[in-house]
Amino acid sequence: MTIGARVLKTGMAVALAIYLSGIFGFASPLIAAVAAIFTIQPSIYRSWQRVADQVQTNLLGALIALAAVRLFGHTPIAVGLVCIVVILISIRLKMESTISLTLVTVVAIMEANGQGWDVAIERFWMVLTGIGSSFAVNVLVFPPRPRKQFTVQVHQAYTQLSLLLRTAISNEMKEHIFHREKDKLHGTLRKLEERYLVFEEERKLLARTKTSHARQLLVSNQMIKTLQKGADLLDVVEEHYFASPSAGEWAKRFDRQIEDLTKYHEYILLKAEDKIKPHASIEPEEEREDRLVKDLTAYIMEDPDEHKRLVFVASGIFEYAYHLRRLEKLLDQVQQREEHAKRETAGPEEELA
Repeated sequence: MTIGARVLKTGMAVALAIYLSGIFGFASPLIAAVAAIFTIQPSIYRSWQRVADQVQTNLLGALIALAAVRLFGHTPIAVGLVCIVVILISIRLKMESTISLTLVTVVAIMEANGQGWDVAIERFWMVLTGIGSSFAVNVLVFPPRPRKQFTVQVHQAYTQLSLLLRTAISNEMKEHIFHREKDKLHGTLRKLEERYLVFEEERKLLARTKTSHARQLLVSNQMIKTLQKGADLLDVVEEHYFASPSAGEWAKRFDRQIEDLTKYHEYILLKAEDKIKPHASIEPEEEREDRLVKDLTAYIMEDPDEHKRLVFVASGIFEYAYHLRRLEKLLDQVQQREEHAKRETAGPEEELA
């Protein structure tokens, strides 16, 4: 079991909140620590957005709590009703993620009002201390790097996918192992989609590089789509290939085609990291794919009812190949534009030199 950066930062944010509570002379560091836990986010943009939302809803909740205590007292029924009102307001403002901490603020302030207004206001400052501690730690300690994390997860997904694809037709892997690895792949793809959303949000903070970031987003989106098409091919092979009576006759050709595509996929990922020599290419021959289409078409026409399941397998292979070529083409375009932009930027400096 590994300890991620977010886990470490949560602990550090709690520690900082407790430390600051001692400096500010708060009666208890509990509320500040809870606020720090609720505010940690996987990106700087989300962290900033959460802080802004938390401050707004907590301030609103504190005001409602103080007004409710003055009007109705701090009876259990009054506290419950105020909580309902705060939840409805947070939902109306589309700030559902802040509800938990805002309710902590409401309950803390209403419970403390019996001890005086000073204590109630102090508890609101405790919440702000926890929010500030969490934001400071998230920005200053191991700041999130969504692009790097996305790349790591893409390679992880590819490793899982290539293993499954290379053994799908040959059926060499034990069935329970195959399904376990396939579940891991789908889990990694879900994480990739979440990471992409974080990567996309970061664009809002990168005003100077929005164009470059937008290009990277296009490539990243296509990377995910290509991996998903590979995963779809696994499902097609599992559902249709082994159900075809004549599958064995095409095993070698399908297996070779998939092997070439997985190598091509790896080549594209290495190219994206600038690890491939210029003009190097291992793109599968389209002529061989054309021959496969012609031969398979003729074979199916001999007995359509018996052989038609192989059409789904071939379609999955060609769909995967199409998205791989589309990914490489898009990557080439992005790299060429970025190289052109670098030359334009470096040009005036070189002339001055």
